[in-house]
Amino acid sequence: MLTTVHIIGILLTVGILLAVSIFSGRKVRDAHSFATGGRAGSWMVCGAILGTLVGGQSTIGTAQLAFSFGLSAWWFTIGAALGALLLGLVYAGPLRRSGCTTLMEVVRQQYGPRAETVGSILFLVGIFISITSQLLSSSAMLTSLFDLPLGWALVVGAVLIALIVLFGGIKSAGASGIVKLLLLYVCSLAAGIAVWRLGHGLAGIRESVEGIYSSPLLAQMNDIADAEDIHRRYGSFIARGPLKDIGGCLSLTLGVVCTQTYAQAIWSAATTRKAQRGAVLCAALIPLIGAACTLVGMYMRGHYITAAEAADLQAAGQRIPDGIGIIENSLQAFPAFIINHLPAWLGGIALGTLLINILGCGSGLVLGASTIVMRDVVRRDSLTGLRLSIVTLLALGVVAAHFMRGSFINDLGFLSLGLRAAALLLPLSFALWLPGRFSGHAVIASMVAGTATMLAAGLLHLPADPMYYGLLASAAMLAFGIKRKAE
Repeated sequence: MLTTVHIIGILLTVGILLAVSIFSGRKVRDAHSFATGGRAGSWMVCGAILGTLVGGQSTIGTAQLAFSFGLSAWWFTIGAALGALLLGLVYAGPLRRSGCTTLMEVVRQQYGPRAETVGSILFLVGIFISITSQLLSSSAMLTSLFDLPLGWALVVGAVLIALIVLFGGIKSAGASGIVKLLLLYVCSLAAGIAVWRLGHGLAGIRESVEGIYSSPLLAQMNDIADAEDIHRRYGSFIARGPLKDIGGCLSLTLGVVCTQTYAQAIWSAATTRKAQRGAVLCAALIPLIGAACTLVGMYMRGHYITAAEAADLQAAGQRIPDGIGIIENSLQAFPAFIINHLPAWLGGIALGTLLINILGCGSGLVLGASTIVMRDVVRRDSLTGLRLSIVTLLALGVVAAHFMRGSFINDLGFLSLGLRAAALLLPLSFALWLPGRFSGHAVIASMVAGTATMLAAGLLHLPADPMYYGLLASAAMLAFGIKRKAE
């Protein structure tokens, strides 16, 4: 139950983070100055990447997935860490030597303005899915804090994100990113330690999960036939199958390389070595947050049931077991744990940090998407148009989130990053290492085919992760456009 101490902690944390963001944002007036300033050290680069990479998907989404599939939920943050490592060790040098300041500028430099425009439009698809997942994350926070219905929580979340964007935004770069990183790290690790103690280690957590499924009806509702099913689902890193779980990790890894926000952090560094160190620091820090959130989700599964499960038990004339709590849905696993199982002062700080992090990530995504709309689609430099596009994107995001409310947030994250990789990974890589080898028409066909094929594979529920199909289609189109000689 939310207490006065929780509320004070939330307000103080939000106020401090806003103050730090505004103060640090004085030196970073816009995305261009951030990308070309060239003064950031390793920790600044790390904070800039983590400020947007570790948001609602890495925390609330990971706990949600662990609630249903145990240890395999860790793949999201493992993929994010591997993506940061790949970006720093493999792509940082070539990106900085390219002389460009955006990924699409690299594409335009090699393949022409049409390829840049098509790539930008296709990127909107992936970014929009991320916006939707951030809205779902914010709704989980708001329903936990204020007991709002899902629809209203989505609307309130969208309004808060819009206000943040329209009144200057919360910049994740620099000092503000580091402060958010420290707070989020401390809160996540505190939650992980609390779970370990409350659950009596991993063995105790697994035992509590087995206990929750001792009810035949609960086991049936979750497609669990026996104890072996429980072990396969909650104790395996490939609970959803190796092609699904490892493929999702790969989608995230490659998608990080193909996202402007993270590349921008690399360009902001004072030197290539500092850019590489910042990315490696990021890769080292992320998995621990994921491990903590995975343990939280598993602990909550062993001690809580959802409102739908409770209703089904009561409809069947069965009582809810003693000591078992009820949460509205699996999205609330992490916020509910913070409220019910952490000290109120620490819980308030954690909730405030999570809320600002989610809204800040959402605002960055919306601002980036609206900029693409105005510059590459409408081709007009209009403040009114930019604001209208922000409102429109958020309104569409609320509708999409309502229809996707039963989805796993992390699956949306895998899809979003995978779409970016399917469209851009091969054209970008060849532009950096094999310039002049492919025609602009082949690159455009590659981007379109990669995106369309991945979406089709997802909708048709084909075996393996959809990104495999997208990359194969992208490679096939590029093969038709290869040139015999470098121009």
